[in-house]
Amino acid sequence: MKLLLLGGTADARKIAAPLIQAGVEVIYSVAGLVRKPDLACAVISGGFSKTGGMQKYLIEQQISGVLDATHPYAVRITESAQRNCQQLNIPYWRFSRDPWVPQSADNWLIVDSWSELIAHCSHYRRPFLTTGQLSQSQLEQLAANSQQLLYRTAAAPVASLAANVQWLKAIGPFGLADELAIMEDFKTDLLVCKNAGGAATYAKLEAARQLQIRVLMLARPVDSVEGNVAEYSSGAALVAEVLDSRK
Repeated sequence: MKLLLLGGTADARKIAAPLIQAGVEVIYSVAGLVRKPDLACAVISGGFSKTGGMQKYLIEQQISGVLDATHPYAVRITESAQRNCQQLNIPYWRFSRDPWVPQSADNWLIVDSWSELIAHCSHYRRPFLTTGQLSQSQLEQLAANSQQLLYRTAAAPVASLAANVQWLKAIGPFGLADELAIMEDFKTDLLVCKNAGGAATYAKLEAARQLQIRVLMLARPVDSVEGNVAEYSSGAALVAEVLDSRK
């Protein structure tokens, strides 16, 4: 079995390891390398445009299945993978970790779009942005309506930073003590994030809860590709299903 694993997340690395150990030929794909995964398999980065597109890559490499363990907000790659697997009639599996849910002491405002997020963010003076890479337009709009912005990403921003934007480079997982210190030092009055789920970045929500800081949460996008998709929130169950498909 030759499996294309669309990764870039801690979940993807945890899923890849037992598949490799079980003898599956895994090709691990990431959009861009922040840090090279420690996996005993081929690792490719930068997407599929340089190879003529995903469908061409799947055919030429004789891929027998695609496992999508990308970030819940990586909509384009997910939709492309689903569509190409449908067209080529090869198996597609999707790992989607459970979303976070607010607790009784939380103060969340959930929005469905960037336009809503930007509009609500304008009511606060010192937002802490933990939404990953932003476009130039998004960052400029947020900066224009705030006194100061703290902007944390794992890699250098693709957008230019206004004078009132402070960039913080950091790669999770994050601890509660560190998140509390960051928010207190910056005098954060709003935490802005995506509902990524998982444990690696959950500490920021715990810190916001303790400090009684409002959380502006961008809801997960909805896939637009039609058809049944095998979706799993358990990595172990997904690995078992992939291995069982070889029989």
